[in-house]
Amino acid sequence: MNIPVNIYCDESTHLPSDGHPFMVQGAIVCPLSESDGAHRRLIEIRQRHGLTGDFEIKWNKISPAKLSFYLDVVDYFFDDDDLGFRAVVSRKKGLDHASFDQTHDDWYYKMLFYLIRNVLPASSEAYIYLDKKDTKGGSKVDRLHQVIANARFDFDRQKIRRLQIVESHHVGLMQLADVLIGAVNYANRGLSGNVAKEEIVQRVRDRAGITLTQTTLLSATKFNLFKWTPRGEEL
Repeated sequence: MNIPVNIYCDESTHLPSDGHPFMVQGAIVCPLSESDGAHRRLIEIRQRHGLTGDFEIKWNKISPAKLSFYLDVVDYFFDDDDLGFRAVVSRKKGLDHASFDQTHDDWYYKMLFYLIRNVLPASSEAYIYLDKKDTKGGSKVDRLHQVIANARFDFDRQKIRRLQIVESHHVGLMQLADVLIGAVNYANRGLSGNVAKEEIVQRVRDRAGITLTQTTLLSATKFNLFKWTPRGEEL
């Protein structure tokens, strides 16, 4: 994809002491020219299922009563050739931040860089949106913007045009990212017992043609997955 794009990023189980083995960060990539249409399409899907246009699509809201709605949302992603998804699954066991002179928050933004850098267009503009993680992210987001831009030799920021924190309940494609991230996390944690979520995971597996637990080829653009583990640890 070498046209101006919007990149919508979200994450799951990223806190250091939340008891979960993985942090999953993911991003939906959409051409800038198609983003408004994609948001309208998600509103239409909501309305078709009797939901208000501003109903927030979230992995944690999946239930048997709304299963058909979420299956339609997943199918919409796979049916729309303009949309792509990438996720980085990072194992938290074995992290040794002190050895790398970093905090857990520093590591979070490093992994976010690894997520974003592989979905940037080669020579066109990118507008990057991050879900609001906390109230202290402003300075780190500025630093992340600088690192991403410099990695692309975009010193005057003519390619990485924007890197902005937003609230996901206003952004439909970020909510879609949340659902796909949730499915990847559920699969990698080997969870079971929630029938509705299991059906969503299976639909994503079937449509993506992958297990959701292994790194894909870098060339996979529709559904790209990278598994990261600390040095000396086994996935």
